[in-house]
Amino acid sequence: MAAAAVDAPVIIAGGGLVGLSTAMFLAQRGVKSLVIERLTQASTLPRAAFFHMRTFELFRQAGIEDEVRAQSQKEFTPDGAIVAVESLAGKQLAAFIPSLNEGVEELSPCRRWFVSQPGLEPILRRRAEEIGARFVSGLEVFGAEQSEDGVSVMARDVASGEVRRFRGRYLVDCEGAHSKVREQLGIRMMGRGVFSNSITIYLKAQLAPFLAGRNLSIIYLSNPVLGGFFRLEKSSNRGFLVVNTVGDPYADPVAGANAAADVSEARLIELVRASAGDPNLDVEIEGCARWRCTSDVAERLQERRIFLAGDSAHLMPPNGGFGGNTGIHDAHNLAWKLDLVLRGLAGERLLDTYDVERRPVGRFTVDQAYARYVTRTAAYLKAKDAPPYEDDFRIELGYIYRSGAVTTEPGTPELHEDPRQSHGRPGARAPHLWVQHQGKRVSTLDLLGDGFVVIAGPEGAAWAEAARRAGERTGVQVTAHQLGPEVAEAYGLEPSGASMVRPDGFVAWRAKAAPADPAAALGKALDAVLMKEG
Repeated sequence: MAAAAVDAPVIIAGGGLVGLSTAMFLAQRGVKSLVIERLTQASTLPRAAFFHMRTFELFRQAGIEDEVRAQSQKEFTPDGAIVAVESLAGKQLAAFIPSLNEGVEELSPCRRWFVSQPGLEPILRRRAEEIGARFVSGLEVFGAEQSEDGVSVMARDVASGEVRRFRGRYLVDCEGAHSKVREQLGIRMMGRGVFSNSITIYLKAQLAPFLAGRNLSIIYLSNPVLGGFFRLEKSSNRGFLVVNTVGDPYADPVAGANAAADVSEARLIELVRASAGDPNLDVEIEGCARWRCTSDVAERLQERRIFLAGDSAHLMPPNGGFGGNTGIHDAHNLAWKLDLVLRGLAGERLLDTYDVERRPVGRFTVDQAYARYVTRTAAYLKAKDAPPYEDDFRIELGYIYRSGAVTTEPGTPELHEDPRQSHGRPGARAPHLWVQHQGKRVSTLDLLGDGFVVIAGPEGAAWAEAARRAGERTGVQVTAHQLGPEVAEAYGLEPSGASMVRPDGFVAWRAKAAPADPAAALGKALDAVLMKEG
């Protein structure tokens, strides 16, 4: 019996930051997707997002790094500090990070940037559409049915109530915290639950005089009125104020004392004035969003042909900006696996590694976002269950994958390490190093592409033939680069050794020195990643 026709091989529920990134990464690999989005028009509220080095590395590979960076420079002053103050007019209480990009040059060709979501999302959508993604709006996904060969997705027209069905081979659920698909599947969120009823106040006010001569990216606030933080645009006169707690931040809030209890305009203005330290400040309220601060991860990220990504998979406090970045990394991890499986070049078991790899990373990142929430906003929680505080570089670049798609070596850390110490170990992100290639100065990360890449040392000429044979036999793109001794050292190789890097930029396997038969060794390692039956 013939398989049912599909609207697209991959259906994506939700056209926000993570859904758009999923569509872009799939289209980059030639996989067509259909994005179903509830909203017909994007919000114009100045929701800022902090994007990490790893995320910009992925934007670089997708060809949008320069455009996103230019958008950031229009909106925000780069390289600011993260501090805590009593109020903008009051004294400084703590300095958490002196500059957002301190020390990043050693680790990445990219920097950290702030970009508003209204500024970034159109760039993601344009790029995704240019290379093959399709979008439908005004439809809310409320359920899905799976069969042996696909997924039927049910969506309701927000305006008319009409129900439509879409057919795909796979569904990626990026619907967020209130995902109907996750609820239908009975997948629970596991963690701390709600610990703050928070609000985000979008505002205009003349705050620039308070910040003269100071470049502050995030301004945490701690005073008897509230605990939260400011993020302001380049002018310092527009942005948002997040309020997580009201009252003394060092005391456990009494019952009912939550920030979302009163969102009248008068109360919002009062909170902005208390944060500025000026009781007479003129304030224009542009909007207010209620939300619950949680620290949870889904108990599983896959149910057969359905995958959870972004806020559908993990919910965390905004402290550190980890939420959006983690969702984008989910999408990138999944895209290459879906591509190879849809083309018949890898076995379906490869898709099982998405949950195995990404759920531990999600749990670790959620815990670190919570640690920053406690440290910077809600000190009264510190004695309860605050996890150990890890360095940002470990969270952004140092997480380790363990799955059947990685040949793990003895001594590999369980979950994360300082990326300066990974030295290209399997399961870790491939290290960045500047090299000369075809007459140009490029990062080793620029040599990675849509397929598998073999990085060989200066005496590793045999690996080029090994890569060619592995690619011809499997049908998978395998490229080899023979580089200098400094690269071999960075990747933990002897001059004759080589590493095989997956399409997502993580090292899958390495031979520290050349074995007797490089082609056989590389072929065996590639077969292990592809997980084809038989």
